[in-house]
Amino acid sequence: MTAPPDPPATAAPPETLQELRALAVAIAQGEGGISLGAKARGALSRILDLTGDPVLLSITTLAERLEVSPSTLTRLAHSLGYSGFPGFQQVLLSASMSAPGAFYSRRAASALEGGSSTRARAARLCRENQANIDRFIEQFDEAAFDMAAEMIMAAPRVVVHGIRQFHSIASFLVYGLRMIRSDVALLDANGLGIAEGLALLGEGGVLISTSCAPYSAQVVEVAAEARKLGIGTVALTDRTDSPLVQSSRAAILVAHETSFLSNSIGAFTVAVECLVNACAATRPAAARRALRERDRMIERLRVEIG
Repeated sequence: MTAPPDPPATAAPPETLQELRALAVAIAQGEGGISLGAKARGALSRILDLTGDPVLLSITTLAERLEVSPSTLTRLAHSLGYSGFPGFQQVLLSASMSAPGAFYSRRAASALEGGSSTRARAARLCRENQANIDRFIEQFDEAAFDMAAEMIMAAPRVVVHGIRQFHSIASFLVYGLRMIRSDVALLDANGLGIAEGLALLGEGGVLISTSCAPYSAQVVEVAAEARKLGIGTVALTDRTDSPLVQSSRAAILVAHETSFLSNSIGAFTVAVECLVNACAATRPAAARRALRERDRMIERLRVEIG
């Protein structure tokens, strides 16, 4: 009698925060072999933002912070492959209980003691931005960054889409990329139409979309349509449950929580600089040639003085 076949092996759950974050991104992109509802994806994303927070020490306290029931967290842990919440919690607690950027937060609190002077408020905002940059590098996804850089430099044409506040980030990224490669543009920069801009990308083109919560509906919709058309997409956004992650092939995540009266883009600006440098590093000889030619043109046209 033939023995029954062995049951299919299930993938082991993530053992590190980096693996857990990568899995969260894969789930948002419809990969990873795990399906989570929007509520569960949101809870996972918010949990990852709490890295180093003592609230993770208790399932009850964590559930209260997230405004969900403890049973919801237990089900989430099971969905991710853990035998229960303790296994999930062990990975979450593998980082220091001093949250990324805690040094800067303490400095900001100290600066605010004794009143809210102009200098104290400025110090607080600067320290918060330092904390966001600190968190960005501590949670840096090297594989996603390398994939984004390779996609951008291999593409025959690249367009960047960001509106409202993130129009400045999109413009800065276009400026940086144009220093090292040609055929990079803002999507609909001349008001000729979003559809026309996507159509001009052609085969192998890449769309870079940037926004953070609350996400610009137009940017989200264009990124989703680009994915349907088979256009390679890169997301520069904030959280693993961002709708831009769902449409992307590579996602770069940047923290932005500060006391600024709108979304803070300080850390996003640094992330753009990192991305441009990473792109240059994928084609160093070509980047050097492009920069030399740029310098010659600036000198010839007397663009700079002093």
